[in-house]
Parts: sequence; C-alpha cells; structure tokens
Amino acid sequence: MAHKKVFVVPFRRKRQGKTDYKKRLALLKSGSLRLVIRKSNKHMQAQLVKYGAKGDLVLETVTSKHLKDYGWDMNTGNMSAAYLVGLLIGKKSEGKEAIIDLGLQTPISGSKLFAVLKGAVDGGLKIKYSEDVLPSEERITLKDQKNADKIKKSFEKTKEKILSMVKK
Repeated sequence: MAHKKVFVVPFRRKRQGKTDYKKRLALLKSGSLRLVIRKSNKHMQAQLVKYGAKGDLVLETVTSKHLKDYGWDMNTGNMSAAYLVGLLIGKKSEGKEAIIDLGLQTPISGSKLFAVLKGAVDGGLKIKYSEDVLPSEERITLKDQKNADKIKKSFEKTKEKILSMVKK
C-alpha cells in the first residue's frame, strides 16, 4: 500500500509573513522585557512588552500621536518624532532593562527605528546596543530641511516637557 507524505500546515502568522518564530523564540528565551518598535508612514509606536504564558503583557505603549500632548505640532512620522517617542517611553519606564525587538522590519543603521532606541536610552531605559547603529544628532534634529528652525523649536520644547515629566 502506498503512503503519502504527511503535509504540515505552518502557523497562520508564519504563512501570512507576520511572525518569524525562530527570532521570537530567541528573544523570549532571554527572559528580558522587550522594547517593540513598529513604524508606519505617518506614525511610530514603541511598546514595552513582557512575555506571559497566556500571551504577551504590554506594560507601556507610546505612539507618535501621544506627542501632541507634549506640544509636538509637526509631522509624526519623521526622525525627530521617532526620537521623542523613544524618549517618552524611556522616561515612563526609567531604570528598567530591555532588549530591542524590531520584528520583521529590516534594521538599517541610522534609521527611525534606531532613533527610537536612542531616545529610549536617553530617557533612562537600559538597553545594550552598538553606537554604530544610532543616527547622528544632525539627522535627529533635521538641520538640513527647509523648515528646520520651526522643527528645532518644537523639538526642543517637546523634549524639555518630556524630560521634566516625573515618573508615574
């Protein structure tokens, strides 16, 4: 009697290209909190996530939409906004240790993803990283753009408000 090979259907999120389970397992085995960074064309999002047996537990969430509460009135998808998102989540979770989780996004040195990382570290979150991947201060403050003065003023004002924030 002929036997056919047993076909195993991969997990749904793997089939859809949403999760790299090998990378996720490596991150979860560390037992550390994860700084999960996601970006879209208009916004940045940073979450501090802890693994739980029944599912991940989100401890803190900051999106670039939250920057409006701190006086940011510019584009929420640029490098400055990404840094401020990181600064805000770093300030909210000051003193905690975490590892960075970029998911399926391609890590490119000096990108918005690493601007969030730099902001989080400046805000007080403890993360191991290489200085080579961080964007320069000129890229974060957008010194070479047309309306750089307006962005710089808004950036400094928002940064001061975030840094003066008392930990909850």
